[in-house]
Amino acid sequence: MSLGNHVIRCTRLTVASSHRRTTAIALRNPQFPRRNWAGFGITRFAHSPADGADFTSIVDNSPDLVKSGKRHGPGIIILALIPITAFALGTWQVFRLGWKTELIARFEDRLIKPPLPLPPRINPEAIKDFDYRKVYTTGHLCHEQEMLIGPRIHDGNDGFLVVTPLKRGDGGSTVLVNRGWIPRNKKAQADRGDGLPQGLVTVEGLLREPWQKNMFTPNNRPDLGQFYFPDVKQMAELTGSEAVWIEETMSDSLPCLLHVWILN
Repeated sequence: MSLGNHVIRCTRLTVASSHRRTTAIALRNPQFPRRNWAGFGITRFAHSPADGADFTSIVDNSPDLVKSGKRHGPGIIILALIPITAFALGTWQVFRLGWKTELIARFEDRLIKPPLPLPPRINPEAIKDFDYRKVYTTGHLCHEQEMLIGPRIHDGNDGFLVVTPLKRGDGGSTVLVNRGWIPRNKKAQADRGDGLPQGLVTVEGLLREPWQKNMFTPNNRPDLGQFYFPDVKQMAELTGSEAVWIEETMSDSLPCLLHVWILN
């Protein structure tokens, strides 16, 4: 190494050492004025709180557990209920699908079978085992005891279901026959005289379980001749019939009687 290079290197070391000493003095002296030590890559402010002897940093404090005392709001409870509700609904839908599939298969099997003659006496408790089973029977329709259930809408038209007791002979009981739907303008029997067959008639239809009333349907008023739903037991007591309901599917009555099956 030459003497000139040695002199230049010593000069650089001396300047760097001077800069470091000056910076150290500025950091130790709180009265040192504010300067931007850009040449040294540092900015200092006079009277900084961190320069005091009593200064304590928050990172030096011991950790404390803080309890807010606030309980979970309703939002957390709702969020917890969502998966439980979804699981319950999914399970219910699976069971309902199995039940409906079995029900449809059972009813289809009953519908394709030939009709059975209706026994003279029927045990109402056994009807559920023959629901939607085709039956036929013979007797006289008691038009004087006819009951109209309504209003019932069919194809956008207001009307009624016509329920007539069928009085059977040879010791057979009287049963209730749903003969079908008529429009409101045919409510009076005088307006459908051809739909009131006289003499001995044969009725073929579906044996049905008693209907269930929902909470939105008003109660029947038999004293006023107003029936809003087919209360089979009530209508049977009113007409002296057995609590047996037949949905008629074949008849020689007037065409205004539309045989509408109300499936519940």
